[in-house]
Amino acid sequence: MKYEKAINESITFIEGNLEKELTVDIIAKHVGYSKYHFHRIFQGIIGESIMDYIRSRRLTNAAKMLLFSEEKIIDIAFYYGFESQEAFTRAFQRMYHLPPGKYRKIISKIVYHKEDVKMKSEDLKGWILSGTNTNLYEIGIDHQTFHKGRSSGYLKSKKEESHTADEFGTLMQQFKAERFLNKRVKLSGFLKTKDLEGSAAFWMRVDSRFGDVLQFDNMNNRSVTEDTDWNYYEIILDVSAESSSISFGALLAGRGHIWIDNLKFEEVDLTVPTTNMDYTTDMNEEPVNLTFESDTL
Repeated sequence: MKYEKAINESITFIEGNLEKELTVDIIAKHVGYSKYHFHRIFQGIIGESIMDYIRSRRLTNAAKMLLFSEEKIIDIAFYYGFESQEAFTRAFQRMYHLPPGKYRKIISKIVYHKEDVKMKSEDLKGWILSGTNTNLYEIGIDHQTFHKGRSSGYLKSKKEESHTADEFGTLMQQFKAERFLNKRVKLSGFLKTKDLEGSAAFWMRVDSRFGDVLQFDNMNNRSVTEDTDWNYYEIILDVSAESSSISFGALLAGRGHIWIDNLKFEEVDLTVPTTNMDYTTDMNEEPVNLTFESDTL
């Protein structure tokens, strides 16, 4: 959590300059850190080096251009900074297991076929739509907007439906806590927002077998309240011995459109601080005003 702002500043800078020269020096200077220190921070949090991240984002955007434009492969390669079509082809094949030409020919047919089919929540394996009124929202897979790979999950409000400020929808799933008892776990991933009129966030909750909430974080103190490109967020909670289930997902309060991609769920060391919401911080240390006369002179 300490470096989340700097990480997202660097990601935003990278996203806006993918077609330009990008080095660790340039990015570290932009966020105000030394080259070597920020390189360690970025790799420790994101799980890959800055240059590997840049390369994968360039290849991901190149894959979109292959599917949704008529640009020549060599022009795409040069646009994203590859010195030759051969170098681009080698890097692209390592990531997508197909050379660019075959990828354009094969995957475009799959994508366009899928886009013709209206996505239903039961088609989104492992995920469900929940919230205050599920008729106000829809979920699905997006093959045109994604952070890595070939698709992302999305949650959006239905334009034809009216919303109140208290309405929310969530793309979520739930699983047994048994594997993670007495461990500290981290949910992390990338979130993108558009036309946001409210807020968006990741969330995670740990429940007992009696339905009691043992740990919870919905990014209430750091939720997304404006349109953003892909940004990185994480939630860290303890799973105690009495835990029974773990629920998590992405939340959209009000209207808008959010995309979710590259989620990870993993155990972390106990030295990593949790993000659990502590409701006791607003409590008094002891009883006050027992005579109801604190406002008297």
